[in-house]
Amino acid sequence: MTAATLLIPGLDEIVRHGDPQRRAEAARRIAELFFQDAATLGSNHIDLFDGLLIDLVPHADLAARAELAERMSLLANAPRELVGQLARENEITIAGPLLRRSPVLDEAALIEIARVKGQGHLLAMSERAVLSTDLTDVLVHRGDRDVVRRTAGNSGAHFSEGGYSTLIKRAGRDGVLTLKLGQRDDLSADLLKELLAGSIDVIRRRLFEVVKPARQAVIKQAMAEISGVPEQVESRRDFMPAQRTVLTLHRDGYLNEGALLGFAKSHRYEESLAALSAMSGVKIATLDRLISGDRHDPILIVGKTIGLEWVTVRALLLLRLGPHRVPAPADIEAARVNFARLMPSTAERVVQFWKSR
Repeated sequence: MTAATLLIPGLDEIVRHGDPQRRAEAARRIAELFFQDAATLGSNHIDLFDGLLIDLVPHADLAARAELAERMSLLANAPRELVGQLARENEITIAGPLLRRSPVLDEAALIEIARVKGQGHLLAMSERAVLSTDLTDVLVHRGDRDVVRRTAGNSGAHFSEGGYSTLIKRAGRDGVLTLKLGQRDDLSADLLKELLAGSIDVIRRRLFEVVKPARQAVIKQAMAEISGVPEQVESRRDFMPAQRTVLTLHRDGYLNEGALLGFAKSHRYEESLAALSAMSGVKIATLDRLISGDRHDPILIVGKTIGLEWVTVRALLLLRLGPHRVPAPADIEAARVNFARLMPSTAERVVQFWKSR
């Protein structure tokens, strides 16, 4: 109180009996004093500023309060009561910055505000770096289309089982929401299948185009199950001799990436798949079906899971095409980029899904 009193003579009188204009001016000057020393202030001094500003700031005009909120939203030690007061204002230009990013607002305050304020407040809140399941439950339940889309597209948002159920139901009438949900890494295969089941073909195709390679494989599997078309698991190839060869290599300690690369470069398809099966734990029939399909993503996925180098993955891609087909350089480069970007954890989830089939 001493510093503020020295800065503004008669501050006690202004706080108790000053007219709105004088209180607004006092709020501005005290706020400036706070920002000058914010980095070095202790908790007691912050509480002092909080107690002064909480009564003075409401008398400042809208522009001044909005500027104050913007500056306060960036501080981890901003006065807590003042931040809460500003975040609860109906004017979104004031509340918005704090709801978007203020680290001072705790979970309880955010949920309280989300339950009673309008869509502008919910939309601002949906942009926070991290959203808990309790908070997203409220946002999904109360939010309009824009709020729900923004929340679903937030990679830092976490959803409860009920939250995802509500989102999937709403996605049945909202193609944009379907695309945002379908790209979430934390959406399980079962939930993805439920999402696709309620979507139209054009949205399904668009989703397939925009998701990561690992997600494309899961979408393809889900669509096969939804359509009811039985998958071909039988192969005309005889893998038994190749399995015996690979088993011997494994027994002698020579089953490794070098052996796999040799098989692939020699265009020994059966031995390559038998080696991949032994190294990844995925059945040969499953690998044969996936790799002989119309996309090369399964090779990238299984290669990432078992830690293959790009030179081996490239050889497997060429093996898939056959000895007499030459891929376009742009296609090989696109595959290399996708392989580099593919996260091992994502690939592992897909491989586990293949194993469970």
